Amino acid sequence: MSTDGNTNPFKYFLAGGFGGVCTVLVGHPLDTIKVRLQTMPPAQLGKLPIYNGAWDCAVKTIKREGFFGLYKGMAAPITGVAPIFAISFLGFGLGKKIFSSTGDKKENLTLSELFCAGSFSGIFTAIIMVPGERIKCILQVQELGHQKYDGPISVIKNLYTEGGIKSLYKGTCATLLRDIPACGVYFTTYELLVRYQKNNNSEGLVNTIFAGGMAGILNWLIAMPADVLKSRLQIAPKGMYPRGIRDVFAKLYKEEGLKALYSGVTPVMLRAFPANAACFLGVELGLKSLDFIFPPKNNKSLEIN
Repeated sequence: MSTDGNTNPFKYFLAGGFGGVCTVLVGHPLDTIKVRLQTMPPAQLGKLPIYNGAWDCAVKTIKREGFFGLYKGMAAPITGVAPIFAISFLGFGLGKKIFSSTGDKKENLTLSELFCAGSFSGIFTAIIMVPGERIKCILQVQELGHQKYDGPISVIKNLYTEGGIKSLYKGTCATLLRDIPACGVYFTTYELLVRYQKNNNSEGLVNTIFAGGMAGILNWLIAMPADVLKSRLQIAPKGMYPRGIRDVFAKLYKEEGLKALYSGVTPVMLRAFPANAACFLGVELGLKSLDFIFPPKNNKSLEIN
C-alpha cells in the first residue's frame, strides 16, 4: 500500500478499513478459541482442564452455544477495525519518513529502519484498540447460561461505572508491549517479501496474499506472550492484579510455567495466515473499487512505498 505524499488518506482509510473487516470475519472464530484457551483457569489436581486444546474448545463452544458462539464479541473489533487499520498503515508510512536515514521516502529502508517504522505504527493504534479488545475478551469468555453482559454496550456501561475511562483502558501497557515489536516484525516481513517478489518479477494478487499471510504468522509468534498476559489482565476482576502485567506474569509463571505464554497458539497460527491474507485481499479490492472515485495518479501495488 502506498503511503507517499500523494496518497489520498480517505481512500486508504476506507480500503484499510475494508481489509480490517475481512480480517475479523475470517479470523474471529479462532480468536474466540484463542481467548478461551488463554484465560481458562489451570486444571485442579485430579480434574481435567475445561478444554483439552483448540479442537475441544471449538466443539464444546459450538455444542453449548451454537456456531455463532464463536463470533461472540465481534461487534467491538468490527467497529474499531477501520480506524485501526487506517492509522496502522498510515503510521507505518509516517514512520518510514521519520526513520529513513536518507530522508527519501522512496529509498529502500534498511531492516532496522523498517522495523522502527513498523514499531512506530504499533503505538498509533492503542488508543482505539485497547477498549475494543477489553470488551471483546470479556464477551468471548462468557458461556451460555452464565452471561453477565448482553453485548458491547452493556460491557461499556459496567466498566465505566466500575472505574471510568481508566477501566476501559485496562491493559494498555500490555497492548503496547505486544504491538510495538509485533508491528515491527509484521511490516518488515511484508515489505521484504514484496520486494523479493518484485525483484523476481513475480508480483500479483496471490503473492500479495502470501506476503500478508506470512507477515501475520511472524507477527503472532512475537505477539503471543504479551497477548496472553493482556487477555488475562483484561478479563480479571478489579483489584486482582494491583501491579498490572507484572502480577499477571508472576502468577502465570508460578502456577503454569513459561509454556503458558503460548496458550492458544494453535488457533492463533491457524488464524494468522488466512486472516492477514484476507486483510490484504480486502485492501486490494478496496483500492481497486475506490479508483473509480479517486483515480490513481500512477500504478500502485500493495507495497508500502
